[in-house]
Amino acid sequence: MSRNPDPAHPPVVDRSTFEEHLERLRVREKAHTRESDAIAAARRRLPMVEVAGDSPILGPDGPTTLLDAFEGRRQLIVYYFMWWPGRPAAEQCEGCTWVVSHVSELAYLHSRDITFAVFSQGRNAAYGFADAQKSYEESVKYRDFMGWSMPWYSAQPALDSLLVGREPGLFHLVCYLREGDRVFETYWTRRRGAEVVDYSYALMDLTAFGRQEAWEDSPAHWPRLTQATRTLSGAPDWTPLEQSSGGRPTAQWPRLDAHHVDDLGTPHSDAAQPGEPGHCH
Repeated sequence: MSRNPDPAHPPVVDRSTFEEHLERLRVREKAHTRESDAIAAARRRLPMVEVAGDSPILGPDGPTTLLDAFEGRRQLIVYYFMWWPGRPAAEQCEGCTWVVSHVSELAYLHSRDITFAVFSQGRNAAYGFADAQKSYEESVKYRDFMGWSMPWYSAQPALDSLLVGREPGLFHLVCYLREGDRVFETYWTRRRGAEVVDYSYALMDLTAFGRQEAWEDSPAHWPRLTQATRTLSGAPDWTPLEQSSGGRPTAQWPRLDAHHVDDLGTPHSDAAQPGEPGHCH
């Protein structure tokens, strides 16, 4: 898979030298862990702001509310999924696909009285809204194709108020707290803040070559595979990522290999329309 023809690896040393270098790094890792704990403690002391618990959203049984999405639990974590209405599965957001693909077992969250749900936004940063119900139905087909099972809603009917002060169409993680019928927003993040959901990058960061992405501070000649969220090529007939409109969300390929159908009821195209980006990022 590597595009780098030059051999590259860390220097080879004896065991004692290796352990000596590792121990020096452990000091920094421990400081990082303690600082992360301190930040989490500060996060638990943030104030909160009230939002409308009756904010309208769409669910599998039709119109519902933000309050209902708690499923009776005290807290709610929502991932706001970018969506390109009317586009086929191959052109949906690679970043959101990366995030949500790492969410599987929810019992641990439930044991702490936390519900996790995905709110499809009905738009992304490159393309505006289409019909809310139709976009929701498309996004549910995408969820089913990907094999995801978490609660799935559309936030399109109340997106401007739910993401007030933020740019709709970008992905966000938002945390809510319920006090009876009142709902409060306690925290939100976006962009790399969403890495908290991911374990693939965290594991890559432990390896000698890291994420193998262009932005990383790595030694010369380390492999560079562009990105992990969208394929470099995929099937033989798929446009490479380096070309316009290339690639496809990485996690889609095992589903296609297993003969899952990715038809969302939308026009299929291997390239975006002129002037439109081929993917979300």
